[in-house]
Amino acid sequence: MATPRSRRVPVKMESTTETGRWLRGIHFSGFSLVMMGLLILAVVILAPTLQGYVQQRQQIADQQQAVDQLTAQVNTLKSERARWNDPSYIRAQARDRLYYVMPGEVSYLVIDDRKPAAKKPDAPVSSKLQKTESDWLDSLFGSFMGAGLSTASPAQLSGTPAPTPTPTPTPGGKQ
Repeated sequence: MATPRSRRVPVKMESTTETGRWLRGIHFSGFSLVMMGLLILAVVILAPTLQGYVQQRQQIADQQQAVDQLTAQVNTLKSERARWNDPSYIRAQARDRLYYVMPGEVSYLVIDDRKPAAKKPDAPVSSKLQKTESDWLDSLFGSFMGAGLSTASPAQLSGTPAPTPTPTPTPGGKQ
């Protein structure tokens, strides 16, 4: 028999990590494959059911929040109604809103507190027909932009003064 030219020396390979040793120790049997298949099947069957459950819980939470908001609104309205049962509150509202006064009190209202505009002299009337040149498109655009970009209140824009509250009466009668 011929002798081999080179000898094979057995070499021991070192395992570098714990995971490598753990992975080499795993052996798949038929039972473990069947169990993994059943686990995957259970996930596929239960996933839509769990999704429906999560959606229902979200809807319930949304509806509960809406109920809480409406309950708070009902409580606010009940307290408002309870205030209207108080005669002093009704009197105060009549003074503020309708400008009512008690007998013997004097109410002073400032009707128009703006300064009068400077009166322009009237132009002489002529018998000739005059033509006024105006760019209606430019005027319309300027009005539109002025109204849209203005920060003034509607009362300020219309030129009507806002209603002013009555002065508080002095206790004890006439002024």
